[in-house]
Amino acid sequence: MKKRLPPLNWIRAFEASARHLSFTHAANELNLTQAAVSQQVKGLESQLGCLLFRRLPRGLELTDAGAAYLPAVHDSVERLTVATEEIFGHGRTNLLTIKVNMVFFIKWLAPRLKNFRKQHPGTNLRLTSNIWVNEVERENSLDSDLEIRYGKGHWQGMTSDRLTWDELFPVCSPDYLAKYPIDEDTFDLSEHMLLHVMGYEEGWGHWLSQANYKDIKTSQGFYMDTLVSALELAVLGEGIALGRTSLVRDLIDSGKLVTPFKTKIPTDEAFYLVYPNSHVKHQDVEAFRTWLLSEVQPAREADRE
Repeated sequence: MKKRLPPLNWIRAFEASARHLSFTHAANELNLTQAAVSQQVKGLESQLGCLLFRRLPRGLELTDAGAAYLPAVHDSVERLTVATEEIFGHGRTNLLTIKVNMVFFIKWLAPRLKNFRKQHPGTNLRLTSNIWVNEVERENSLDSDLEIRYGKGHWQGMTSDRLTWDELFPVCSPDYLAKYPIDEDTFDLSEHMLLHVMGYEEGWGHWLSQANYKDIKTSQGFYMDTLVSALELAVLGEGIALGRTSLVRDLIDSGKLVTPFKTKIPTDEAFYLVYPNSHVKHQDVEAFRTWLLSEVQPAREADRE
């Protein structure tokens, strides 16, 4: 049977006393009386069934058991102190937590964050990925100040600001197109490797149907859980991915990807900035939201061009 974990105040009293080798100095650090620290250490020793200190006329000396116990206790106290300060300590109101779609972060948000930093140097960001959030968790997700999601903008109990107005179109590398030429009028899917992304309603089936390739089956190809992966494989010449304007513009401008089809389909799905209706928005939330929406219009105009 496992021993019950001792009370944290006993652990702190032991750790401080061991560092100072003095109950008096430990008491000063912990804002307790010397007697209180001594009693807490005795309580810890009683629960562990072992002496941790030798009480000397002038100070303390660790027993073998105390010396063996101290490193683990000290490390745990230090880690707890750091975590508490990072999450709840001074400046916590300036720590903004944003859960963000991975491909949007890499291809759209990350290159622009330097602008936010310049305008709001005192605001610290904690950025986490929402790649593994399932739909049930998503509906009830309150573990971030803001979230950037992909969808149609309707989530129960949530307010959403649209960030992108994309067109959907196939992209591949110049080398792939040279090796497997594409003629829109005689396009034969069986000759090509499709790069699918799970979780998108508007995938290959949607694009092919809208582009009047309705009799083509789309089951072949690779399936991935992020568009980042599909675009990377496309850049490497492994197949054809479906690009979204806001996410592939830099890859097309740099020549890493090309567009083998002229047909582009407007998307109903988009990236949205999302937050609960009941969320109490602090100053930094409003600052980030205002900044992000100010970045959207120039990016939208660039995508149109």
